[in-house]
Amino acid sequence: MPEIIKTKEIRKVYRMGTEEVKALKSVSMCVNRGEYVAFMGPSGSGKSTLMNIIGCLDTPSSGQYILNSKDVSDMSEDELAEIRNKEIGFVFQTFNLLPRATCLENVALPLIYAGYNKTDREEKAFLSLKSVGLDDRIHHKPNELSGGQRQRVAIARALVNDPSIILADEPTGNLDSKTSYEIMDLFHVLHQKGNTIIMVTHEDDIAHYAHRIIRLRDGLIESDERNPNPTVVDKTII
Repeated sequence: MPEIIKTKEIRKVYRMGTEEVKALKSVSMCVNRGEYVAFMGPSGSGKSTLMNIIGCLDTPSSGQYILNSKDVSDMSEDELAEIRNKEIGFVFQTFNLLPRATCLENVALPLIYAGYNKTDREEKAFLSLKSVGLDDRIHHKPNELSGGQRQRVAIARALVNDPSIILADEPTGNLDSKTSYEIMDLFHVLHQKGNTIIMVTHEDDIAHYAHRIIRLRDGLIESDERNPNPTVVDKTII
């Protein structure tokens, strides 16, 4: 499979007053199209910093980052915003939904920035909600949904632009165990459909849904291993 992500000696240094914090010291790795990868590590390991750089929410202090054959290491803010909108679907722990907007409006939001007209936005948003099993909730607002349903809306929004990769930052962090496993089942189905998924988690049982686990410690990759037996729950979510 072709590479979709390649980092070469990525470093990230934050300056806090006179002190330098080396969040990433030298990280080189590749992710192929269609892979399902989990980043793990203790607090301060650099996993969230690496996720932010891969998601074009932050830029490296040095090193090179190639996303889908484009060198994004030195892009301007406007260029990075365009890459984020076209190439990356984000799923956050806190859902990040607009409280006064319906599910359909929340999912359609990225399509406004992409230049779609209203009819096409609504059609694509509906199909995306249908793909996560929420086509009967399109006019509901977030406060009328359960936590699991809100995360499904967030996943539908991440999928609506047909992104190259889905980045999930602690996607089950605000959910109970049963709902967490249902959401991970959904990620499994999305991966089966060919989506590239990168997930940050500190929970071993959640990480084991991924087919590859990269562990970080002190700003470096500690281990990068294939998961020979990814967790799969034997039921159909979609």
